[in-house]
Amino acid sequence: MDCQYKKASQSNTQAMMILSDIMEAGVFLLLLFPLLGIGSTLSFYGDSISFMAPEKEMDGTFKVTFYHRQNGKSNCQDQSSFSCDSGVCTGFNESSVLQTDQDSTGQGRWCQSEGHTTATILTNNASFSLRDSGCCWVSNVEGKTQWTTYAELDLGTRSDTHTVNSCPVTTTVSSLRVPQNCFSRIRILAHDPDGDEVKCRFATSGPTNFALDETTCILTSTGDIETGIHVFELMLEDFSTNNITLTYSDGTSVFREASGMNSPPLCKVKLQFSIEVLLPIPNCEAGHVQPIFLYRTPSHGDILHATVGQTFQLNAEAEARHASIHDFQVSGPQNMTKVFKDDVLGKAEVTLSWTPQLSDLYRYVPVCFTAETNDTQSEMRCVVVLVTQASTTQGKATVHCSANKMTVALDKASMPGIDENFLKLSDPSCSLTSNSTHIMGAMSFSTCGTKIEDKGDYIIFKNAINSFELANEVITRRKTVKIGFSCQFPKAISISNYYNLHNADYIFTESNFGSFGYTFEIFHNSSFTNRVEASAYPVQVKLLETIFMGIQASSELPNVMLFVESCKATPDNNPENSLSYYIIRNGCVEDETVTIYPSNKTAFNFGLQAFKFTGNYDQVYITCSVILCEPESPFSRCAQGCLKDPSRRRRRGLSGETGRHYITQGPLQFVGQPFPDTAENSQDVLMERSGTLPEVSPPPASPGTKSSEEGWEMRKIFSSNISTAVFASAFLVSVVLLGIMARYYRKNGRAEDRKVLIASEWKN
Repeated sequence: MDCQYKKASQSNTQAMMILSDIMEAGVFLLLLFPLLGIGSTLSFYGDSISFMAPEKEMDGTFKVTFYHRQNGKSNCQDQSSFSCDSGVCTGFNESSVLQTDQDSTGQGRWCQSEGHTTATILTNNASFSLRDSGCCWVSNVEGKTQWTTYAELDLGTRSDTHTVNSCPVTTTVSSLRVPQNCFSRIRILAHDPDGDEVKCRFATSGPTNFALDETTCILTSTGDIETGIHVFELMLEDFSTNNITLTYSDGTSVFREASGMNSPPLCKVKLQFSIEVLLPIPNCEAGHVQPIFLYRTPSHGDILHATVGQTFQLNAEAEARHASIHDFQVSGPQNMTKVFKDDVLGKAEVTLSWTPQLSDLYRYVPVCFTAETNDTQSEMRCVVVLVTQASTTQGKATVHCSANKMTVALDKASMPGIDENFLKLSDPSCSLTSNSTHIMGAMSFSTCGTKIEDKGDYIIFKNAINSFELANEVITRRKTVKIGFSCQFPKAISISNYYNLHNADYIFTESNFGSFGYTFEIFHNSSFTNRVEASAYPVQVKLLETIFMGIQASSELPNVMLFVESCKATPDNNPENSLSYYIIRNGCVEDETVTIYPSNKTAFNFGLQAFKFTGNYDQVYITCSVILCEPESPFSRCAQGCLKDPSRRRRRGLSGETGRHYITQGPLQFVGQPFPDTAENSQDVLMERSGTLPEVSPPPASPGTKSSEEGWEMRKIFSSNISTAVFASAFLVSVVLLGIMARYYRKNGRAEDRKVLIASEWKN
């Protein structure tokens, strides 16, 4: 019995030990499962959301479709579900999540997936927001773990587009990498389908020594950045550039002021991404080890067009002379394919192909890409692909490229049913002309909205002809026209003597005046026959030297008149610089040294004494506004001449004249010592030259600060840099010299003394 009890007791003890082991194992397994779950999400690299335009249903509800791209390490297909705040969504219809790109090296370093969801939203809400959150960010310098995705959309109908607002479009590639010593900038895609102003800001505090330009959405460094992975959480917000009214389903409405930063944004979209800062490399030159994109590659921010049911293709080409490009990393839509090809010369190219479906109609699709090597990658470029129906007309265009301008001619036969009165260039102030067979436009490389782009081995000048709609139109039956054209020049040759340094030729087109142009030149003397060659720019001058400048107009019309309405100087090539000085204003000469020389009715020749801006400025640019008129028109701006009171200017619609166009010349660069060596002498000469100083536009005063125009007064000759110590030590000698000079001045007269001082200065 005892024996049996002992055996039974031993058996019970063994059973308890086994049960204890099982329970411990169970606890371990219960603990292990969450760890495995966390481990699977430890590789969150970031994500983005892009919306399609919301649609209002017959039952009054809204259907909002959004696309979610998630970046990760080895497996990106496990996306969690979104939720609506405040219960405004009555349903979510989620699609399957597909992996769109992954690391081709087999190391599983990065991947990206995309899924889309359609939310049904109740109509009694002015806005709706959605969010998702989880753990964990990839191990990073900032030590962040939790991530949150967020977007918020206003559901009011806009008075300008008669539709619900569209949110900014953005995304990034999955893995951004840059050597520590080569970080310069990262451009973030921020396109708004409504043409609103998009501002970018850090949603939370940004990583140390990184700065974000809220207007351009460009990320830069402000100091030394630590190696390792940094995570970024950005918020993109859009603000209308025009005054609009938002009307809601319940009949209420609100007013939004143009770019009113005090008003809430129309939409908020959060963008999350990571950047790996790598160890330094010996050479940061683009194209050496870091790949550089070549001219076949679309520019950052380009708007491309795809058609439902037709294959869209995007080609990109890159080069790294001392590294091997093994892949292109791509952030794109589901079912986009890529074909990679490289050669032995360090160049590689990729062709992206995608066929939009009917469900993609009117979708704005962000596409970003980088060229990859083992040690680094190229800059990230992003474009937007707009999906339209086949009714979008491309047309046949012939483009002629010359040294300083381009002309385009559209074949009307290739665009049947197109209303030429609703076509415009990138800058709508430049008009198109037409005849029975073609629609034509001509422009210089610096006018009419022409964009200058650096494509690595080429310089590209781009413009476009687009159709437009009237602001008060609710419906339209006109076809959409989108025709881009460009001129490209290899960097290896001299594109044009006028490019960059020498702004001379300006070409414009207006319906009533046809094509016309202006040349703005600097001449060697008052004969205005020998101009300064482009190779001499920037033109070196000395203070008080007379500068001879001439403007010449040319027109297809035989009888026109040139009128120079204003000319002002700035210390850089920005005519809107608040630091400026008017030489001519409202047709009236304001600088007393200006001499206007006789010329024909299409020319304006003048001279003035050279001056500089006080402060650390050694260059001056001159910008003039010019107008062409019909000479027989008594009400034109040309006939009015100098207007002391600008309010008396007659409206352009009542007169035969062109619009006001701006042309710039410069820079003038100053050489040699400014002039006399003492403050007293310089003031004497200053008064000899001008008596009293002309008015200079001061920069705006800071809030709460009293403006001091005296502090911004222009001193045309120079500003004294003599130190107090030197001035004091030379004081007695200066007094004696000034006494002698005063007697000499009284004897010979002010004008003669001025010549002596100038001659003496040039000899020194």
